[in-house]
Amino acid sequence: MADTSEAKIIDGKAVATEIRAEIKKAVVEMKEEHKIVPGLGTILVGNRSDSAMYVRFKKKAAAAAGFHTVDVKLEDTVTEENLIKEVEKLAADEKVHGILVQLPLPKHINESNVLKAIPYEKDVDGFCAKNIGNLILKGGEPPLAVACTPAGCVELIQRTGVDTKGLEAVVLGRSNIVGMPMEALLRSMDATVTVCHSRTKNVESHVRRADIVVAAMGKPEYVKGEWIKPGAIVIDVGINSVDDSTKKRGYRLVGDVEFEVAKKRAGYITPVPGGVGPMTIAMLMRNTYNLARHTLKLPRIPLRTSRKYKDAIDNGEEN
Repeated sequence: MADTSEAKIIDGKAVATEIRAEIKKAVVEMKEEHKIVPGLGTILVGNRSDSAMYVRFKKKAAAAAGFHTVDVKLEDTVTEENLIKEVEKLAADEKVHGILVQLPLPKHINESNVLKAIPYEKDVDGFCAKNIGNLILKGGEPPLAVACTPAGCVELIQRTGVDTKGLEAVVLGRSNIVGMPMEALLRSMDATVTVCHSRTKNVESHVRRADIVVAAMGKPEYVKGEWIKPGAIVIDVGINSVDDSTKKRGYRLVGDVEFEVAKKRAGYITPVPGGVGPMTIAMLMRNTYNLARHTLKLPRIPLRTSRKYKDAIDNGEEN
């Protein structure tokens, strides 16, 4: 683990920018060699401002990467049957390699039924049972896509250059979107993993022994800085708004970890904002590209290990 008086900041924005540039270059090569470009289809239901913002960010990233995009906007009164028909239209479109239905959906729609309508080969979020099953099974077929936020966390952990074999890892949160895929990925990296959740007793005791902490509970600064083991890697998935009268907006964004104290104990830590957030969209772009490769019967680009980023941050350089 890192031996330092203050943590190295893992710049997720810089890493995401590098990944997106790599994908953009790869898309040009794919177009030249195979005459296709990756296609991403998005479905937005209703008028939730946060959902609309997330979809807008994803569309902008897809356009910047040179992807073909198909955007479907539906009223929040749409029936489950008609929504599934829109998913099926995208499934039948050969130019669309990945399908994304922005969640949450209106209460009258069963999200599980809608997600089941997305074919395994176009499950860009990596949420379907087959992708999750292949992620969890040891030694089997790899998933076609890995859930974007956990994949981004792994990318950041690997870029510290720390060998995870045998390390104690604690994941805070057990959601299907982050916590459970994160546990499986860390286990595949030979870490010893504990998952803490709302019914876990004495969470502090688990965090204090962790060499790697992934916080994804959605509770502002829940993890106290003094809990962090000296030299640990801290990946903060949370993004929460707290009142702050000194800010023009009247609030500021914080993670699930008490950053200012934690950074004085950790070896590596992600900031909020600018840590995990940008990585989620970058990994969505990578998943889309990988699904396009799958249609060409080319192997997927795996999550990689690289010491380049560790060398850069250890030397105080930008990547």
